[in-house]
Amino acid sequence: MNKKLFIPGPVDVSEDVLLKLSEPVIGHRTKEFGELLISTINKLKRLMFTENNVFISTSSSTGLMEAAIRNCVKEKCLNIANGAFGERWHEITLINGKKADLLKIDWGLGVKPKIVEEKLSSNEYDAVTLVHNETSTGVTNPIYEIAKIIKKYPNVCFLVDTVSSLGGIKIEVDKLGIDVCLAGVQKALAVPPGLAVCSVSEKALEKSKTINNKGYYFNFQIFLKYLEKNQTPTTPSISLLKALNYQLEKILNEEGLENRFKRHETLGEITREWAKKNFELFAEEKYASNTLTCIKNTKNINLNELETKLYEKGYIFSNGYGKIKDLTFRIAHMGDLKIEELKRYLETINKILGF
Repeated sequence: MNKKLFIPGPVDVSEDVLLKLSEPVIGHRTKEFGELLISTINKLKRLMFTENNVFISTSSSTGLMEAAIRNCVKEKCLNIANGAFGERWHEITLINGKKADLLKIDWGLGVKPKIVEEKLSSNEYDAVTLVHNETSTGVTNPIYEIAKIIKKYPNVCFLVDTVSSLGGIKIEVDKLGIDVCLAGVQKALAVPPGLAVCSVSEKALEKSKTINNKGYYFNFQIFLKYLEKNQTPTTPSISLLKALNYQLEKILNEEGLENRFKRHETLGEITREWAKKNFELFAEEKYASNTLTCIKNTKNINLNELETKLYEKGYIFSNGYGKIKDLTFRIAHMGDLKIEELKRYLETINKILGF
C-alpha cells in the first residue's frame, strides 16, 4: 500500500506525471532535448512572473543555494535566518570562503523589514539571502515589504530560497527585484525530487562575471553559455525534465496559477483552524504559511507513537525540525493535494488522539 505523504517534501506525485518518467530517454545534445528544455523554461518564467534567464540544475535546491553564493557574493553577505534553512544558507556562505553576517531572528517569528533596513544601512553588504517560506517553522516572510527595502540598495543582490513556496504561493520575481530565485521541484510543484530551478537577473549575471573561483557545476556563466545553445552544461535528468514540463503544463493551463494559489490558501486556512482548535500555531499567525503548518505540541503528545499509528493507516507524518523536534510537528499541504485528502488526514489524527 502506497503511503500518503504529509511531509514538507517530497510530496505525492500524480500518476500521469509519474508516467512521463517511463518515456524513452532522448539524447541531451539533440534538437528534441533543446525543444524540451526551452519549453520547460518558458513555463517556469510564467510561473515565476519573470523575463530573467531560468536555469535548471540536476541537483537539490541546496546546490543552487551554493550557486547563488558563489556567483553573487563578492564583498560580504547578510544571511537572514528565522529558521533552520536560513541558518544553513549562512553555513554555506562561510564554507565557500565568503564574508558574512548572520541576522538571526527567533524561530517562529517573521522577518520584519525594519531590522533588514537597519543592517543594510551600514552599506557593507553586496548580497542578502532570504528564505521566503521557512520549511522548519511554517513562516512565510513578508517578501514584498522586504523587497522594498532592498531596492533602496541597488548594488545588493537579493537571493531568495522559495523551495517550499514556488508553485503554491505567488512570487512575482521581476516585480520583487529578486536576483536569484531558487526552488526544488519536489514540494509545491509536485514532481519527483532531483531537479532544482532558478531565475537569474542580468544584475546577477554581470556580478558573476567579476567573481573568481565559481567552480564549474554551478557556474552561472557556464549555465548561460550552454543555455544559448538550448542545452545544459552537464547531462541532466532528462526523464525528470519531461515530468516537470508536463506538470507545468497542467499547473498553467488546467488548474491555472490563481486557482492553484487559492487552493493552497484554503488548505492553509483549514489546517490553521484545526491547529488552533486542538493545539497552537508555532508561527506568528500573521506570517503563517499556506504550504505547510508548524504546530506546537502543547498537549505533549508522543509524536513517535502518533507517527507509528498514522503509518499503519497509510500516512507519513512529519515531526518538528531540528531543535524544535517533538516540541512541534508539521503538516504539509502543498502540491496537488486535494482539500478532501487534507480533511481525511486531520480526521484520522482526531480519531487517533481522541479529539
